[in-house]
Amino acid sequence: MAENHIVIEAEGISKRYKIGEQQAQYRTIRESISRAAKAPLVRTAALLRGEAYGAANLRKEIWALKDVSFQVKKGEVLGIIGRNGAGKTTLLKVLSRITEPTEGIARIRGKVGSLLEVGTGMHPELTGRENVYINGAILGMRRSEINDKFDRIIDFAGIEEFVETPMKHYSSGMQVRLAFAIAAFLEPEVLLVDEVLAVGDAAFQRKCMGKMGEVAESGKTVLFVSHNMQAIKSLCPKTMLLEEGRIAAIGESQQVINHYLSGFQEVAQKTWEQQEAPGDEMVRLMGVRVVNESLEPVSYFLSDEQIRVEMEIDIARTHSALCVGFDLITKNGEIVLRTYHNDNEPAKWPELSEGRNVLRCLLPKAFLNKGTYAICPKIKLHQIKQILDSDPVLWFDVELGHGVSPFWSASRETYRPGVVMPILDWEKA
Repeated sequence: MAENHIVIEAEGISKRYKIGEQQAQYRTIRESISRAAKAPLVRTAALLRGEAYGAANLRKEIWALKDVSFQVKKGEVLGIIGRNGAGKTTLLKVLSRITEPTEGIARIRGKVGSLLEVGTGMHPELTGRENVYINGAILGMRRSEINDKFDRIIDFAGIEEFVETPMKHYSSGMQVRLAFAIAAFLEPEVLLVDEVLAVGDAAFQRKCMGKMGEVAESGKTVLFVSHNMQAIKSLCPKTMLLEEGRIAAIGESQQVINHYLSGFQEVAQKTWEQQEAPGDEMVRLMGVRVVNESLEPVSYFLSDEQIRVEMEIDIARTHSALCVGFDLITKNGEIVLRTYHNDNEPAKWPELSEGRNVLRCLLPKAFLNKGTYAICPKIKLHQIKQILDSDPVLWFDVELGHGVSPFWSASRETYRPGVVMPILDWEKA
């Protein structure tokens, strides 16, 4: 097979899901009678709205993928990124033949190993040993070939004590470890990996990344879905960005990641006209934004980047007790911190003047944990009056990007608890 041979080919793949479709459910007699009694009223209401009965449900559909076309050559490692709901997992399911596309064609040449959701491709009633042999058989391997790799698979997964235990008794982490080991060690020609690796602990993730690197170096083809931009950059020379089910960009990983981050600009700032700006006759808040080191508004950061929060205020008259700041809160409403422009020693206070002022607060690098955060502006006259105590005006996301220790965990499911995630110095006393 030539090195430039096309291994994965997608032509106009689209996948439609109808929202509200439900499988038959068991109901009590009371529920059934109630539904039957209400049915004429529901039907009449629909007709009065000019709708055919059931038309509302028929209209509730989404396209998880829309006209996706791309090619992957033998030996390429392609990263796939995008926001939640962008279609990443759906695409891998289509390529894995787990789900059929509504439109288009997907072709894969060669044996496919896939690691998508926990338990995918594993039989819960069968033991770990039996699942290894069944998956190997599905890939077309002889029993002798599986025998040669069996001990390495079990050792890599770390389930020696549970190899004869049915999979239904495995924890999610054990299932993922075994599924990854099977997918990687049985040497498929194409490896499809979703970010389900996040279920594993830090040490196992490091092993997985190393193994995927080996698989890639051996000339196999890898598709890797992840929210971890650092992992994408280190493993994938080429990356594809999905937005609302469509390909927004595909190319060199760093460029595509930059394009992805820049796509958050529209929601990274909030501005007001003078007549509606919050505040009072002394000071009004004209704008809030979060910006990167190039001072461009963005709402997505890696945790090892400097996050800058800018507040633009219009001061009609100055006051020595004026404090301008904000609360940083989590999506659950927890206050991470509260800061004002004059918390520091007086020599370091930004000087405020009448007219337009822009104040910039620098959040430290390698400080915040993975999560979604909001800015709640606050303006007050210290111990005199509260001028502005605002609800969130904008949100931004932080993805883990710091941590150089092999014991550092940067996964979605096993990341360390806490709102902040600093690397602290230790010493022996």
